[in-house]
Order: sequence, then C-alpha cells, then structure tokens
Amino acid sequence: MRYIVIGAGAVGGTIGARLFQGGHEVLLIARGAHYEALRAGGLRLVTPHATETLPVPVADGPVTPGDDDVLILATKSQDTITALDPWPGHLPVVCAQNGVDNERTALRRFAEVYGMCVWLPALHLEPGTVAAYGHPHSGMLHVGRYPQGVDDRARQIAADLTKSGLVAPAVPDVMRWKYGKLLGNLGNAIEALCERAPGFETLHERARAEGTAVLEEAGIPYSSPQEERDARGHQVDVLPIDGVSRGGGSSWQSLARGSGSIEADYLNGEIVLLGREYGIPTPVNEVLQREAGRFAREKLPPGSMPVERLATLIDERSAALSR
Repeated sequence: MRYIVIGAGAVGGTIGARLFQGGHEVLLIARGAHYEALRAGGLRLVTPHATETLPVPVADGPVTPGDDDVLILATKSQDTITALDPWPGHLPVVCAQNGVDNERTALRRFAEVYGMCVWLPALHLEPGTVAAYGHPHSGMLHVGRYPQGVDDRARQIAADLTKSGLVAPAVPDVMRWKYGKLLGNLGNAIEALCERAPGFETLHERARAEGTAVLEEAGIPYSSPQEERDARGHQVDVLPIDGVSRGGGSSWQSLARGSGSIEADYLNGEIVLLGREYGIPTPVNEVLQREAGRFAREKLPPGSMPVERLATLIDERSAALSR
C-alpha cells in the first residue's frame, strides 16, 4: 500500500516519516511554506536522540490515486471536509485525528473508514521540520474499522505502523479509545488559553467531569485513564529535545502558529453538543469552546489569559445556567 498522508504537520509528518523509514511508499500532502520546504529539502525529523532529513515525496494537492492507496487524514477536525473533498470515495480513509466526529463525516462519502486513536507527542511550528518527543516509540496508534471491528486492512495498517517503529494495536473498539482520548483532550483549550498556574488542574478536572457525565448519560463507552496508562506503559515516554522546546499540544500550537482556527468545536464542542441533546448543562466546556475560538479568530498568543479570569468566566456561565 502507498500511504497518502493528508496534513503533514506534527502528527501526520511523524507518521509519514516513520512509515517512510520503515520502507513503505509514502506521499505527504502539505500546503504553503511547509510544502515548499518539504519539496526543496525533505522532511527534517527531530527526535530526542537524532535528527534526520528524509526525502519523502510531497504534493500540495490531490494526485491520481492508485488502487492500493490509503489516505491517512491528519488535519485538524475543522478541516476534514475540505481536506477530503478532492479525493475519490473508493479510497480507504484512516482518521488520525482527535475528536470523534471525523469518522462519521468521512463515512458519508467513503465506504472504508478507519479510526486511529493518536497518542503522539510532537511539534510542528517551523516549515519543513517536525519534532517527535516520544521514546522509545514516537507514538501509540490504536487502529480499527469504523464504527467497529478489525478487518484485514486494519491489521495490515497496524502491522506496517508497528514495523515502522510505532506502537499500533489493531482493536475492534477504536471509538471507545477515541472517546477516552476526547475526555483528556478537553484540557487542550485550557493549555492553549492559560499558563500553568494554581487552579489550572482544577479547571481540567471540571471539564473532564462534565464530559464524563455526558458520556455516561448518552451510554457511550470510553477508555479509562488507568486503561490508557496501562496500554502506554513506558512505550511513549516524553523526552526533551535539545534546542526544541515543546510549549504545548495541538491546540496550543494552533494559537502559536496564528492559524486562525482551533479544534475546540470538535473537542469541548462535542461535549456541549451531547449535553444539549441530553439536557445536561456543560458551562465549563461551553466557555472553553467559546474562548478558544475567540483566541484563534483574534490571533491572540497562547497562554495569555490568567487562570483566574477563565475560572471567573466559567463561574459566571454556571450561575447563568442555574437560574
């Protein structure tokens, strides 16, 4: 199979680089300055123990697909429809994304859709360069058919990723893992908005408690934090990289790049949506969704809202909903 990686940023770039190193045919799809840098000089992969420049083929838009091509979609969720629109619906699609709505969106047009639960600490701020902090493996990637099950293609994808030095179990309940990851990702907006200070973890706990209550009410299964820790073990420990400071995760990086958009509508917004469907107030996630979106639109720097201010906005919204 050839792997066409749509969105060669932190996650997509690392997955594409590792597959390329593992001897697989890979094509990266990138845009703008990142595409120009990849085309001119290859992909520079920086890890805790090495820096390599890899001549991975790259394109800045759709190509004529082959019969054995697989799309790995690694864009942010808000870009899913635009990213998939030019590609034909007979291709298999792997959603290597946070959130739980991408697979359902893809299934409207693509008959073969696979979920991928991504634990992969990486950074992409500089064109042509991706930093991957995981050790001894760059990431853990649970793979399964959407909405459930494991087929031959899922097993092959998992085997190819494993051969390439990633941890990639094929699982029949990939969405259960992705809903568990969603609960952890509810803190992404807090990390993007605020510097770590007293009260930071409390806000994260409140956001997660709301999310857990909503999933329980909806009867949606999710992996537990202990289950996730047991699965990872020390297979993807985060190690420092000299000269490459990791300021934060994917939402933090969206603000740091001034991209103008952020994934909060598909993380915190997923809990808000379910809360409204089931009649459960979700003031914490409402405020996180709203403020993260505002920061992105106004291109405000990450970490520039005091924790106390965010807590006040949440308390005000909670009071308004309780009236």
